[in-house]
Amino acid sequence: MTAPFGPLTPDFVLGAVESTGLRCDGRLQTLNSYENRVYQVGIEDAAPLVVKFYRPARWSDEAILEEHAFLAELAEDEIPAVPALDIGGHSLHHHAGFRLALFPRRGGRAPELDDPAVLGWLGRFLGRIHAVGARRPFVARPDLTLHSFGEEPREALLNSPFLPPELRHTWQTVADQALDGVRRCYERAGTLPQIRLHGDVHGGNVLWTDAGPHFVDFDDARNGPAIQDLWMLLSGDAQAMARQLDHVLEGYEQFASFDPASLHLVEALRTLRLIHYAAWIAKRWDDPAFPAAFSWFDSPRYWQDMILALREQIALMDESPLTRQF
Repeated sequence: MTAPFGPLTPDFVLGAVESTGLRCDGRLQTLNSYENRVYQVGIEDAAPLVVKFYRPARWSDEAILEEHAFLAELAEDEIPAVPALDIGGHSLHHHAGFRLALFPRRGGRAPELDDPAVLGWLGRFLGRIHAVGARRPFVARPDLTLHSFGEEPREALLNSPFLPPELRHTWQTVADQALDGVRRCYERAGTLPQIRLHGDVHGGNVLWTDAGPHFVDFDDARNGPAIQDLWMLLSGDAQAMARQLDHVLEGYEQFASFDPASLHLVEALRTLRLIHYAAWIAKRWDDPAFPAAFSWFDSPRYWQDMILALREQIALMDESPLTRQF
């Protein structure tokens, strides 16, 4: 088994940071991340910084720099996203075959997504992010599409060793039915604007302080429909999600327009995430962190549960979409 981040010993991490011209004080703390590797690093006579080592071969330099440029654009508009630091005229640095970026440390806690005021506040900031994101598209970063998040991951899983043989046919049949449901949702939604997104707005990527939220980890930023950054804030049954959506949009529409046709995509995007997430784990299995963290992935129970979840999504996608209550 290969180890893509194997060389990242403490000495290597500190040496990589110091290669940018900074001086470390020896303090080092590993932060939670699977796709990349992220550390808090002590800096002499200054506040600690966060260093992110990008997964080799995932993004091009151009795609990473687009992420950094988007963050800088948001920061310029005083939107609370954490931009990469410009050190010596560069935000992306190279050291011994790795690419890294440094960020200010920003603390916070998970947002209380059952609080209407919190949802409204998040909606306002997402509206501001999307107003900036709509100015121009990403060029080097990909689009969120049925093909990239559904059809390609389906093929990858069918060609992987993880699907139990006795469940393979059932999973393939249900996955195909689910993707047919996604296609119907996209047809009902029609043509929607594709804007630059955060791409992965869940509770772990929003840090809350007494001053409000700030958004972290734009590593999955891409072009897509605005609803992608909203639906993961919603949970519960349809009535509960409709109430939550109202609170989010009450803030969102102060800064960006919202097309109600995009509500046809809520359950479609949830379905794509189920398939894409499984393919992501399968693709990263050569990273020792993944078998350790996702030990259940190659068990029949996981695939049985996924088949059930996809069947539930097939039914939900054929129901009426969420509707605003006020």
